[in-house]
Amino acid sequence: MILAAAATRLIPHPPNMTAIGAVALFGGAYFSRRWLAVLVPLAAMLLSDIALWSIEPMTYVCFLLTVGLGMLLRDRISFGGVTIAAVAASVMFFLLSNGWVWFGSKMYPQNVAGLIECYVAGLPFAQNMLVGNLFYCGVLFGGMEACQRVWPALRQRSLATVPVQR
Repeated sequence: MILAAAATRLIPHPPNMTAIGAVALFGGAYFSRRWLAVLVPLAAMLLSDIALWSIEPMTYVCFLLTVGLGMLLRDRISFGGVTIAAVAASVMFFLLSNGWVWFGSKMYPQNVAGLIECYVAGLPFAQNMLVGNLFYCGVLFGGMEACQRVWPALRQRSLATVPVQR
């Protein structure tokens, strides 16, 4: 999953239209071990960031928060809930990351007009992230739903649950 998510950042794609947000939501919703829910999307980010020579700390914060949104879905996963979480994750990412760009750069004046200009410039990226989150959430959550229908035992436990041998 880490390699597949990282690959969506490395292959040609519209900016911000990757699987990382959906992986963060999915991990938060399904992985029984919270550390694993955090590790998978952040490892995918780090792996691809190393290849791209680009590390932006606020991006990691946003994906950590996205894992938290996924955790809110636990035990009540539905089409509507996943859709709302994917939209909320996209909006949150847009607001935090663009606010951070405005705050930390000299590209925009440090006033309300500069903040608005920064958010307007980020709209195409936000749109791509929303489409990516919705698409990849459909793939991941829909794929899990299909697997649960074929293998009913998957309904009974979270992913990454391994019985302890004593």
